[in-house]
Amino acid sequence: MDQVAEIDAPAHALDERQLKTSMLRGWRRRCPSCGSGPMMQGYLKVRTSCPVCGEELHHHRADDGPPYLTLLIVGHIIGPAMLWFFVKYEPDPYSFMAIFMVAATAMSLWFLPRLKGLIVGIQWATRMHGFGRDE
Repeated sequence: MDQVAEIDAPAHALDERQLKTSMLRGWRRRCPSCGSGPMMQGYLKVRTSCPVCGEELHHHRADDGPPYLTLLIVGHIIGPAMLWFFVKYEPDPYSFMAIFMVAATAMSLWFLPRLKGLIVGIQWATRMHGFGRDE
């Protein structure tokens, strides 16, 4: 019975999509399919399709995932760093706030598009939200 299903399925539906590869491509903000086309059109806007291979990318549903993961990662880095810095150097409050507000903002801005690309790569590799549909 499985052989019949494999014969009837379209050829591109049987292609295995490597999760690790597509996650890495997404992290680099590249097309999860070909790895050479840019995924983003601007800072966070995902292109409707890849300009190199033509893979449709408009199916993605990254929504609240990237900001959540960004806060999770940055918070786990900044929190211990703040504690260590305060205990070691005992800075005045304004210097302390200035240093860590700038650091948290910079880290958040760096992580956000990369995590969005990573989530789109995961969705593409696992054929979520229309990425696996016949075209």
